[in-house]
Amino acid sequence: YENPWTVPNVLSMARMGLAPVLGYLIVEENFNVALGVFVLAGVTDLLDGFIARNWANQKSALGSALDPLADKILISVLYVSLTCANLIPVSLTSMIILRDVALIAAVFYVRYKTLSPPRTFSRYFNPCYATAQLKPTFISKLIFLAASLAAPVFNYVDSIYLQTLWCITAFTTISSAYSYYHYGRKTVQVINNK
Repeated sequence: YENPWTVPNVLSMARMGLAPVLGYLIVEENFNVALGVFVLAGVTDLLDGFIARNWANQKSALGSALDPLADKILISVLYVSLTCANLIPVSLTSMIILRDVALIAAVFYVRYKTLSPPRTFSRYFNPCYATAQLKPTFISKLIFLAASLAAPVFNYVDSIYLQTLWCITAFTTISSAYSYYHYGRKTVQVINNK
C-alpha cells in the first residue's frame, strides 16, 4: 500500500489533463499555442522523471504505470488530432493506436493476475495497491510528433524529411510492438508482497 499523491504522480495527471487541451488546439489549427502546450507537457514529463529518480520518497509503483500511461494518452491524442488536421496519414495513426490498445489490454490483464484475493472492483481500481511495476521499452515518437506539430508553424508541411519521418515511425512502431510482445516479462515486473 503506497501514497498515490506524490509530485511525479500529480505531474503525470497534469500531463493527462493537457492532452485534450492540446488536441483541441490542433483541431482548431491554433498550432503556435499548441506547440507551446506540447513543450509544457514535455517539461512535466522531464520533471516527474527527474523527481522520481532523485527523491526516494517520490518514487512509486503507481508512478511507474502512471507516467507511461500519461505519455500514451498524450501521444494518442496528438496522433488523432494531427491526423484530423491532415498532418499525419490515417494509416500510421491507426497502426499506433491499435498497438497501444493491445498494450493497455495487456496491462489490465497483468493487474488482474497480480492482484491478491479478494479481487474486488474497488481493490482492482485502487491505485494504492501496487502489484506490478511497468518498465516500458522506450522507442520515442516525440521527435516525430514535435516535427509534425511544428510543420505548419515553420512552413514545412510537404517536406520529404517529414515524410521520411513517417516511414521511420512506422518501422519503430512495428519494432516496439514486437519488443513488447517478445520481452513482455521484462516490461512488467511483479512486486512480491510477502
